[in-house]
Amino acid sequence: MMNNYSDDDLLLLSGIQHFAFCRRQWALIHIEQQWEENLLTFGGRDLHERVDDPFFTEARGTVLVTRSLPIVSRRLGLFGVADVVEFFRSEDGIQLKDRSGLWQPHPVEYKYGEPKVDDRDIVQLCAQAFCLEEMFNTSIIEGDMFYGRTRRRQRVDFDEDLRRRVMELASEMHRLYTEGMTPLPEQTPACKRCSLVEICMPHTSKRRSVRRYFDDALRELK
Repeated sequence: MMNNYSDDDLLLLSGIQHFAFCRRQWALIHIEQQWEENLLTFGGRDLHERVDDPFFTEARGTVLVTRSLPIVSRRLGLFGVADVVEFFRSEDGIQLKDRSGLWQPHPVEYKYGEPKVDDRDIVQLCAQAFCLEEMFNTSIIEGDMFYGRTRRRQRVDFDEDLRRRVMELASEMHRLYTEGMTPLPEQTPACKRCSLVEICMPHTSKRRSVRRYFDDALRELK
């Protein structure tokens, strides 16, 4: 059973995506406070800025759309902001302030590129569901990923395996953060897409010209 973390022990929820991709990358960003932006991270930030509109709620028929909703899970020890949470009318839903009827929350996470071959995106979405479940005292069985390159949604089921994966990742994040430990580098094919490769492995990565840097980044988007 996981602990209920205090406010002082909360970690950024968005970090679970970094952690699932590469624990060393997460540690460099969240423990050592290092960050370099590349074309992929810039594109993702631009997409998020166009989505973000704090506390904005829009009614679309039987659906309420809330953007940039602050969320927290003391069970996971994570806090952050949900890109979009949609609330659908449902007999099994929850009550919302100043709204009649019952509503079921449905998280939607926005990403710049394409669906990943690994689970780094969906663990972030599932962690958001954990937060919403605690905050609204409800259960959420699914959410959506929206990818800017495909312009399509991808449904994600929050099954037991995925929930267990999220809890294990969150627990390990807290362990490493408490120990202040940055894992040693381990070179993989994913390193060439990492914005921190020059910091992470400066002796093994080759410096690139600005033109080649962007050519390589654009090639990864195709």
